[in-house]
Amino acid sequence: MPRRKPRNDRRSAPAPIGDVYGRTEEGPGDETYIVRTVPGARAVKTYRCPGCDHEIAPGVAHIVAWAADGGEDDRRHWHQGCWNGRRTRGITRRWS
Repeated sequence: MPRRKPRNDRRSAPAPIGDVYGRTEEGPGDETYIVRTVPGARAVKTYRCPGCDHEIAPGVAHIVAWAADGGEDDRRHWHQGCWNGRRTRGITRRWS
């Protein structure tokens, strides 16, 4: 007979899906950035990645990042790989 896990009677608050509230990481230019992951199901628009200057198509999971001292109006959408490689290569696209 298979064993069952012991039942935990304590109820905890449900954890947010992904990192809804954001996390902080060092970004380009050694600034602190607030970073959120956007799952593919929530990505409904086309964005342009500042790391590679290619489009991020709807339905593709990606990263949203903005400077901590800035506001959410300054957020940029990055491919996961471009964000992970931000220290080894510079920003391809400059925005105004």
